[in-house]
Amino acid sequence: MMKKQSLLQTLKQFTLVLMIALVSLGGATGCKSKKKLAQEQAAAEYASKVELAKKDLNSILDGTAAWSLAEKEQRFQTIKSWNLEDTEVQSLLDKVEDKLAREKADLERKAEEERLRKEEEARLKAEANKYDAVENYFRSIAAAPDQATANEKIAGAMQLFATPDVPVLIIISQAGGFNDYDRPTTISKYLDYLKDQKIYNNRVQQVKYDANKRITELELIKK
Repeated sequence: MMKKQSLLQTLKQFTLVLMIALVSLGGATGCKSKKKLAQEQAAAEYASKVELAKKDLNSILDGTAAWSLAEKEQRFQTIKSWNLEDTEVQSLLDKVEDKLAREKADLERKAEEERLRKEEEARLKAEANKYDAVENYFRSIAAAPDQATANEKIAGAMQLFATPDVPVLIIISQAGGFNDYDRPTTISKYLDYLKDQKIYNNRVQQVKYDANKRITELELIKK
């Protein structure tokens, strides 16, 4: 009877040890499976990033990417931050970096050219308009509907000149760098001429001023 109980006790202990061993073995196998799965997922993600990096970098290089320069630069920095240890990706990064630098330099050059163009346009416009006050008076005197209006315009125009005897020179032709002038006159006589003839067919070529910004000599040219 005692031997039978001892045998049963031994069997129970053996069964318990076996169960513990099986549970431990199952747990270890489960841990190894999870680790392997994580590694596979990481490898898949890495491979996906490598392929995406190649695709995007190549599209920047061949000009098929519909991105602005700023967007391309941002995409380049994002891919670079992935630190992909792939030879082809690293080579593409170098090429894209060089291409973006050239694009940026070209964009800056064009922006500077546009700035200079606008400055030149403004300068030419200012140059063309700097005699507007004189031109407007001449046109308004010639177009005056009556003597009183013409005289009023003449009085206003005379405020721009140093004296009524300021010389007015009219270029009638130009050749070989030389000017051929009409008979000299004075501003007071020229304004009376505009009032009488009712036509202004010249334009201001050059003006000289005194220290008070009043005209001391006027040069016109026939249109």
